[in-house]
Amino acid sequence: MIKQFVPEDVCLKCRGCCRFSEANSVWLPCLLDEEIVELADKKGIAAVSLSMDKRIMPKVIEGNEGFFCPFLSITDNKCAIYNSRPFECQLYPFLLSLRQKKALLTVDLNCPYVQEKINTPEFKEYTLYLADLLNSPAYLRLLKNNPQIIQAYAQVLDVVELNLPHGIA
Repeated sequence: MIKQFVPEDVCLKCRGCCRFSEANSVWLPCLLDEEIVELADKKGIAAVSLSMDKRIMPKVIEGNEGFFCPFLSITDNKCAIYNSRPFECQLYPFLLSLRQKKALLTVDLNCPYVQEKINTPEFKEYTLYLADLLNSPAYLRLLKNNPQIIQAYAQVLDVVELNLPHGIA
């Protein structure tokens, strides 16, 4: 499990992520191949609950605008699979972005906690932690085997380029 940047109590109050304006939003969590198997086995998620590009399909909740992660309880803002949530969800508000054939660690500028902490030593320290983690051999292998999780996001800040071997991104 990846160490979290945003404290849980801050996340639970925010009500910003896990909600999408479009059913095919780039912000929908994209799963690693092994997560697809795990969710199917342990959580009973059918393959039809995933898009062709391995994204979790959102749900519509009557009386609410937009689309929601199917694991989100909108009453208490908690994730039903928090302890085994997907890699991308563990990374958030950090994301893996593709820019000019380079894989970058980026951060979502719409996250209020990021806006508050972006110029702090805490942010810099966490960014270094993530860069080291993602540049480790185990994570480089994971990214090589799952290129679908490196996306072209808008409204993000590029933080650091990852050392992915040529041809991964």
